[in-house]
Amino acid sequence: MTRCDSTQAWAALQGHFQAHGRDLDLREAFARDPGRYRAFGFEAPEVYADLSKNHLDAATLHFLLDLARECGLPAQRDAMLRGEIANATEGRAVLHTALRAPAGLGPFSDEVHAVLGAMLNYAEQVRADGHITDIVNIGIGGSDLGPQMAVRALESFAQGGQRLHFVSNVDGHDIAPLLARLDAKKTLFIVASKTFTTQETMANAHAARDWFLSTGGGRTERHFAACTTNVAAAAAFGISTTFGFWDWVGGRYSLWSAIGLPIAIAIGADNFRALLAGAHAMDRHFAEAPLAQNLPVVLGLMDVWYRNFHGYTSRSVAPYHQGLARLPAYLQQLEMESNGKRVDLGGKALPYGTSPVVWGEPGTNGQHAYFQMLHQGSDVIPVEFIAVKHPTHKLAEQHRMLLANCLAQSQALMLGKTAAQALAEQAPTASADIEPEVLAQHRSFPGNRPSTTLVLDQLTPRALGALIALYEHRVWASGTVWGINSFDQWGVELGKALCGQLLPRLRSGDTAGLDASTAGLLQRLTA
Repeated sequence: MTRCDSTQAWAALQGHFQAHGRDLDLREAFARDPGRYRAFGFEAPEVYADLSKNHLDAATLHFLLDLARECGLPAQRDAMLRGEIANATEGRAVLHTALRAPAGLGPFSDEVHAVLGAMLNYAEQVRADGHITDIVNIGIGGSDLGPQMAVRALESFAQGGQRLHFVSNVDGHDIAPLLARLDAKKTLFIVASKTFTTQETMANAHAARDWFLSTGGGRTERHFAACTTNVAAAAAFGISTTFGFWDWVGGRYSLWSAIGLPIAIAIGADNFRALLAGAHAMDRHFAEAPLAQNLPVVLGLMDVWYRNFHGYTSRSVAPYHQGLARLPAYLQQLEMESNGKRVDLGGKALPYGTSPVVWGEPGTNGQHAYFQMLHQGSDVIPVEFIAVKHPTHKLAEQHRMLLANCLAQSQALMLGKTAAQALAEQAPTASADIEPEVLAQHRSFPGNRPSTTLVLDQLTPRALGALIALYEHRVWASGTVWGINSFDQWGVELGKALCGQLLPRLRSGDTAGLDASTAGLLQRLTA
């Protein structure tokens, strides 16, 4: 592979940015080209993307596609999908795509579908068990964010009356109030930990088991299941029902595996298979569509354009669907854990930025929180709107209001409002204490702020699967251009190791050998 900053396309992009790219005005671009919406509209399985309100033109896209080719993106994509080593620092293949391939089509197909079939059969048994009213998933990171996000997104497809709960934080304030509301004899706990050693997960699992036994719950074998490869540790814990997965499944890519058990319990086996089918359809688009029409690739390249040329350091995700309320949190892990890297594959420090900060809230809540900064703040922050055409409720007028807000916000970011326009709109007595011209400055909007709008026809299991897979491949595309490993996460290890050293000190109060700040804080917290 060739790192992006040593390619001819990178140099061409720098020249293009200086000459034209940084000064592109979206209002002028639409005035010059009435067909801009069609030219920058992209169709992919279950998802339509309008990129026309972004700071790019045909020349920008041409140079970005050249960059992808020079960096060897197509060949690296094909090698990853074949099962070659893609996670070099851990010596692993990266095959979450195999988890959603139909039987007989993907690598490890027999093993994948054996586990999938067993997991879905168990999910159906749980759903049919009238004695179980509550299911508690205990996990953290990818073992929590993905299932929790998907269960909430597909709430309207839930077919049973069982309640799903998610516990992740080692803070006892997470699990204790939940346990107080549950009946041990009617609760199933799912312990989701690949190694069955994750500190936070096991602390919560032991707390749940202690509560279960102390409240007369009965046999743990009937009320606990595990998603883990460490069957021996699960058995020692008292769990006999386990579903495993493989080392080529990264945590933040694992909701398609046995980690998706709570999703399957919530929406049923058929809907879970539809979730996988939607993701597989996006996989085929990613693998087969020409680069110029390949939506995950184009979005990933646009992320490079914004991060490294425009200098935009963050991106806001604004899903205009309450079911996607947890999507921004899910994407935070997917993108920032994947691409929050400072060295390339050869271990050399990078002279350019990588992952942007990803954040957001569902619309319209975000409009009454942080949109002020998006419209009038000193930083330009690209926004990603997600609109869903058809709701699953019958409140038609409220849905029209929601969509109107979504369209209005992206339009306002682009158009803005000049001080002269604001002055013309002001009532003569707007404020007796401030000059009209000064007030008009406060009420003006710079505009020309970029946004993308993704449109789903309906938030179905298939559509959600395609949307998540789109984001997965997009993150990989930008990471590949940057020349980093998007599949390891060594950045989480140091803090965990130091935590293991500090925990006994919090019991004993020993501060010997600690830096002054840590020692002082430890004393204050233990005195």
